[in-house]
Amino acid sequence: MTARILHLSDLHVGAHEDDAVERALVTLVERVQPELLIASGDLTHRGRRAQHERAHALLTGLGVPVLAVPGNHDIPLSPRRFTSPWAEFERLWETTEPEQGTNGFHVVGLNSVRPFRHQGGALSRAQLASVPGRFAHGPADAWRIVVLHHHLLGAPWRAARKRPVSHRNRVLRSLVESGADLILSGHIHQSAVSSRREFAVVGEQERTAVVAIAPGLGQPRPHRLGEARGLHVHELADDGLTIETYTWRGADWALAARRWYPR
Repeated sequence: MTARILHLSDLHVGAHEDDAVERALVTLVERVQPELLIASGDLTHRGRRAQHERAHALLTGLGVPVLAVPGNHDIPLSPRRFTSPWAEFERLWETTEPEQGTNGFHVVGLNSVRPFRHQGGALSRAQLASVPGRFAHGPADAWRIVVLHHHLLGAPWRAARKRPVSHRNRVLRSLVESGADLILSGHIHQSAVSSRREFAVVGEQERTAVVAIAPGLGQPRPHRLGEARGLHVHELADDGLTIETYTWRGADWALAARRWYPR
């Protein structure tokens, strides 16, 4: 049995939107036919009500169930950032830590945004401790997926100010020990995919996981070099995971890379 998930991140609705990108996204969804669309934060550019509503309409209008977590751009710049940071997001998406699954996969969303930090993010010990129990809601043989906004892995040319989630080694170890097979995020506007065994010595008996950061769907800085506009398609099978990276070529989405990881 196989299942497909479309992973988008960093839409930045409200900054340099492109109707051609959205029309081609509809066509890609029709072709790929994913069971779930995951949006890993920065749905909006400035966290304004109209931007949240536009992002919600775009994603839900694709005709696929959506699981969304917030990014650092999804909270307001006004004093409400500290008094009611999630009001607009939760008004449309109900929760900042959603959960969804089928017989083939079970997805747990975690909110890594901290209102007092401009770019950085973190996960509390309580958030990490909740993951095993949340995974228990799904079938034992399902692919277990965690989604957060802030990355645990980055392209080597990414600017240093885009820091990964705080204490990322501890976070990664905790998520893997909780049963995560796949960890998805965004934030850096660049694709990066790797198995934990490719960058860390974990021992023969320890579990591993694939970490995948989707490139940004939006392009808030159109002339900035090194930020490909794209998305990921994950195909989950009994024996392994295929990740396809699609990038925008000016008129349509084109396949740029395909990777396979054994389960």
